[in-house]
Amino acid sequence: MDKGHEKEAFTTISFKCSTAKKFRAFSKKMGASNSMTLLLMIEFFESNGISPKESIGPQIQTLECLIKKRINGVIAIMKDIEKNQTKPTVAMMQSLFQEVELKKKPLLLEKEQKKEKKPHYQAK
Repeated sequence: MDKGHEKEAFTTISFKCSTAKKFRAFSKKMGASNSMTLLLMIEFFESNGISPKESIGPQIQTLECLIKKRINGVIAIMKDIEKNQTKPTVAMMQSLFQEVELKKKPLLLEKEQKKEKKPHYQAK
């Protein structure tokens, strides 16, 4: 029995024999009763706002094209950000750190030079 529809009465709908056979086979494949299968189909069409008369193929292809265009746009924006913002900032940061390292190196060399100097006084 269908859940939530146990106490509802049945009614008759007339279909062509070939259509009824296809529908019954589809219902068996879905694993639901004929009533529930038909209800699921109607709810699907209503919730997605589509009609069984219109073709879904071109709509999916146009959506796919739009999504690809959006993704390509996002990629272009990210490349632009990388080129105009990230790389120059990284270059500036690296140049600052290199200057700090250059300033430190001479100081270390000066300390080493001071150690090598001989004292000015003479030992007796």
